[in-house]
Amino acid sequence: MPDIVVISGSQSDQEVVDKILRKLDERDASYEHKIISAHRNPNELEEYIERCDARVYIGVAGLSAALPGYIASRTKRPVIGVPVSAKLNGLDALFSIVQMPPGVPVACVGIDSGENAALLALRILEAGR
Repeated sequence: MPDIVVISGSQSDQEVVDKILRKLDERDASYEHKIISAHRNPNELEEYIERCDARVYIGVAGLSAALPGYIASRTKRPVIGVPVSAKLNGLDALFSIVQMPPGVPVACVGIDSGENAALLALRILEAGR
């Protein structure tokens, strides 16, 4: 398994995902990208997380943006949430990711800030060495 797993909730998030993947490619990072919705495919997502041994997850989602919190509720590994501007200029996704309940930690970068998510994931990996 790769060090970093990028999970997006929809193909419509691809523009932001591409920012992440370009930055990870620049750094020759070990990563994998999956499109799995927390709403439409929760069982598939749970099974993937259970068998995955990635060191850092990046969850990319718009609207209600449940994906990063769902990932964080099923792993002890660091999770970075990337809110995507879809409706409400991305504020709905930003608030959904930032306002996780106690015990479900998710780091959050700015709206559509895929580059920062990639850089944060790389720093987390470097800090663990």
